[in-house]
Amino acid sequence: MIRVLVVDDEQLVRAGLRLILEASEDITVVGEAADGAAARQQAERLRPDVVLLDVRMPGVDGLTVAPDLVAAGPKVIMLTTFDLDEYVHQALRAGAVGFLLKDTPPRELAAAVRTVAAGNAMLAPTVTRRLISSFAERGPARREAARDRLAALTGRELDVVREVALGDGNAEIARRLTMSEATVKAHVSRALAKLHVGNRVQLAILVHDADLL
Repeated sequence: MIRVLVVDDEQLVRAGLRLILEASEDITVVGEAADGAAARQQAERLRPDVVLLDVRMPGVDGLTVAPDLVAAGPKVIMLTTFDLDEYVHQALRAGAVGFLLKDTPPRELAAAVRTVAAGNAMLAPTVTRRLISSFAERGPARREAARDRLAALTGRELDVVREVALGDGNAEIARRLTMSEATVKAHVSRALAKLHVGNRVQLAILVHDADLL
């Protein structure tokens, strides 16, 4: 059973998300919070697997509390009304694994929670890739710093990481690069360790910062 904490300042939104998620037999909403401070307390007490976190809330907002939630262990997915909210990029850098629009279809919402809980595809499909592309800071200094970090990878690891940055899952990468899924997973794991980043989203941001796509 996947344990989810829903964080949004609007009660109707929280109720709607709970209704959608609990229609799935493998997902349960273990708690709700109306702001970041309450989310921090609930996460410590309830130990959810996934937190759906609103970007904009009064008091402690989602961007402020995201690093604390990530450090506590759960996977964090940002919720936003706007698909090009520049603040979400900050949350991705803080370790959030992606973001969803509040009007995401119910089936896709549940599927995203399952995917994130399983630790697989960290990039939400089209919209997250567009966000990263739009708001990655690609000044010369950042670009060179990113390339210096990526120089720690082998050629094959870099090939895999570039595919990750395009938002592809392990199976697609394996087909494209003619290798097994197990080998793709191994390359991703080694890249994460060498680059000292926590998830595939942060890998993707680093590739975009290096302007290698």
